Amino acid sequence: MKVFINKIIPEIGFKLLEEAGIEFTVWKEKPILDRGQAIQFCKGHDAFLSVGQAGLDADFFKECNHLKVVALHSVGFDGVDIKAATANGIPIGNTPNVLNKATAETALLLMLTVARRALFLHKKIKKGQWGASQPTQDLGFDLAGKTLGIVGLGRIGTELAKICSQSWGMKILYHNRGVNAQAEQELGAKLVSMDELLAKSDVVSVHTALTPETKGMFGMEQFKKMKSSAIFINTARGGVHKEDELIEALKKQVIWGAGLDVTNPEPMSKDNPLLEMDNAVVFPHIGSATKETRDKMSTCAVENIIAGLNGDPLPYPVNPEVQQGR
Repeated sequence: MKVFINKIIPEIGFKLLEEAGIEFTVWKEKPILDRGQAIQFCKGHDAFLSVGQAGLDADFFKECNHLKVVALHSVGFDGVDIKAATANGIPIGNTPNVLNKATAETALLLMLTVARRALFLHKKIKKGQWGASQPTQDLGFDLAGKTLGIVGLGRIGTELAKICSQSWGMKILYHNRGVNAQAEQELGAKLVSMDELLAKSDVVSVHTALTPETKGMFGMEQFKKMKSSAIFINTARGGVHKEDELIEALKKQVIWGAGLDVTNPEPMSKDNPLLEMDNAVVFPHIGSATKETRDKMSTCAVENIIAGLNGDPLPYPVNPEVQQGR
């Protein structure tokens, strides 16, 4: 049995494959594989461990319907045609629950960086503009006691809510498809309409999956409903917000600031206006970028590979309805 891996993963993943007696091929070059190249590699292998590979569409699964399993090195699977994979009898696995804390910490880092204007002030130092400080100059604002509105109070959103509620006494509002009874009981979180969340929150943090319903859900219409002193945070998917309208909202000071760990497209162009704005902070999608989290992600991905090649149910399935052991 042979597995193709399209990027270098943490060493623990390779070790687990070796211990299981599974051969693997790793694409180690810097250029990212396009869909056609990925298909050609997959045709010579029994499984595919995908690290953010683009183009896993219906045609991909038709061309590679021999694959026994595709394991994603991520929790998100919005870039994969799950329906097509299922139709071709290919089980898909992901890495749930292992990056909750790391991503919540990234959202918190963005909140702090934007609220205290930290990146902008760092740039001022580099430009030699520190100068004599004035009591009313370059002021940010406290997070303590403020209201945090979370769109998508799942596992990651709940981790962020815990930190902000328990450490700074922030009030938690949330907008969800359903009730998060545990968060309401333990954190005093309150389920509200989207309009109420936007109107009352000092920070709006997005933690929803990218779906046809959530694509572009944050645009000028929503930003205008937020406080002019509010911060918008997105660590979910770049497609959830409309970037051109976010830029306009920041330029016109419709909202106070924004912090993004996700953009659309990724990577972002070096000429993007957001990178030069004093009220915006952009990270290069580092939500899961800690050694501990990436090791756990690689472990989950390889466990899915081993199970799929052995004809066993995947431990972390996206489409469990697929009958395995073909």
